[in-house]
Amino acid sequence: MRKLLFLIAFSITHFAVSQNWNYNFDDAKKQASEQDKNIIIVFSGSDWCAPCIKLDKTIWHSQAFKNEAEKSWIVVRADFPRKKANTLSKEQTEHNRKLADKYNVEGSFPLVVILDKNGKVLGKMGFKNVSPEEYIKMIHAIDRK
Repeated sequence: MRKLLFLIAFSITHFAVSQNWNYNFDDAKKQASEQDKNIIIVFSGSDWCAPCIKLDKTIWHSQAFKNEAEKSWIVVRADFPRKKANTLSKEQTEHNRKLADKYNVEGSFPLVVILDKNGKVLGKMGFKNVSPEEYIKMIHAIDRK
């Protein structure tokens, strides 16, 4: 019963403050083209990768990042959970694998890939133990080159 209550509380909290993520790269590219925005793909191991979890909590859930993402980027999550309870659909798993084959051949987690609206890689970065504002500046340093 405790686990169930924890999961309900976590889900409500998580979804109440979660980023407006895209999970389909083709849709994200279309939006990026229509809105003239760059794309950020976040490769994450949401239930096993400690730096991924910290990045999620400190950066992606921050109001500063949410505000900047809304203005500047189309964000895509490519998650690779390992726990059975967090298993993605076969279609989503395959979609994420194809994205990784193209943009994360090194298999790094977390990996943040900044792309132009056409899907051309502008740069990559990983976990940095900095404030959301500093992380945003680091992304902009790549996407404004």
